[in-house]
Amino acid sequence: MTTSNLAATVLAYPMAQRWHDFWHGEFGVWILTKGLRIALLLIGGLLLARFINWAAQKFVRRIDAEYEESDQLVRSESAKHRQAVASVISWVSVAMLFVVVLVEVSDVLAVPIVSLAAPATVIGAALGFGAQRIVQDLLAGFFIITEKQYGFGDLVRLTIAAANEAEGTVEDVTLRVTKLRSSEGEMYTVPNGQIVKSLNLSKDWARSVVDIPVPASADLNAVNDVLHEVADKAADDEELSKLLLDKPQLMGVESIGLDTVNLRMVARTLPGKQFEVGRRLRVRVVRALRRAGVVTPTDGATPTVESIPHPATVPGAEQTPSGRPTRETTS
Repeated sequence: MTTSNLAATVLAYPMAQRWHDFWHGEFGVWILTKGLRIALLLIGGLLLARFINWAAQKFVRRIDAEYEESDQLVRSESAKHRQAVASVISWVSVAMLFVVVLVEVSDVLAVPIVSLAAPATVIGAALGFGAQRIVQDLLAGFFIITEKQYGFGDLVRLTIAAANEAEGTVEDVTLRVTKLRSSEGEMYTVPNGQIVKSLNLSKDWARSVVDIPVPASADLNAVNDVLHEVADKAADDEELSKLLLDKPQLMGVESIGLDTVNLRMVARTLPGKQFEVGRRLRVRVVRALRRAGVVTPTDGATPTVESIPHPATVPGAEQTPSGRPTRETTS
C-alpha cells in the first residue's frame, strides 16, 4: 500500500464514522422516522390538492365543450349550477385535505391535543370575533349555491352594502366571493356576505322592452299597423327568431307627453339576449316608421346655426374709406 492510499484510508474512516453516527443519532433517527413521514404527508397533500383542482378544471372544461359543441345559444341552468358546484366542491375538498394533513402532522410530532384545548378555546373566541365577516361570507355563499340564485355565465346586478351596485357576467362563484366581469371588462370581486340583493337578468328567460316615441299628431292606428308588421317580420327572421321565445307583442300606449306619445313593444328572449334583441328591434322600428312617413318628434326641430350677416347688408350701415362700417347719428 502506498503512502497516498494509506492517507486516503485514514481520512475516509473518520468521515464514514461521522456519517454513521449522524444517522444512528437522535436527530438522524428522527429524520428517518418522523421527518420522513411528515415530508410524505406534505408532499402527498400537495399532490392530492393539485389532483383535485385538475379534476375540477377538467369537469368544467367538459361542460364548456358540451356547450360549444351544441347548437345552444345560451348555457342551460343545470350547466351553470353544475359548474358552480364543482368550484365549491374543489375548494372545500382542498380545505378539508389541508386540515387532515395538519392533524396528521401534529399527531406525528406527538403534540398533546388535550393540552391545547384551553388555548384553542381562547384563540377560537378571538378568531370568532375577528372572522365574523368570513363566516358570514361562507354561509351566504352556501345559500347562493344551494338556492341556485345565479351561476357561471349569468348576467346579474348585485346590490352591495352601503347602497353600491355591481353589474356584470358571473365568471366565478365560491363560498366566499362572487366575481363579475362588467361590460367594460372590469372585474368585480364581491364578498358574498356583503350582497344585500341579487337581480338575475338571465334566469330561464329575459324580456326586451322597446319604448317608441311618436308625435302626438300621428295616426296611432297607422303606427300600430306598422309596428305589428315589424313584430311579424322579426318573428319570421331566421337569425332574430333564434333569440326570441315568442313573437314580439305591442303593449299599446305606455305614456303621454306634451308633444309625444310613447308606445311599448316587448319580447321574451333567451337568457341574456334581451339587449341584443332590443337593439335589433329598434333598428327595424325606426326603418319601418321612416318608410311609412312617421317622423320622430325631433325631426325638423333640430336647431341650426344660421350664417352671420355681413355688416354691409344691414340696413343703415355705411362703409368708410377704411372699410369699416359707421353708425348713423342724429342730431
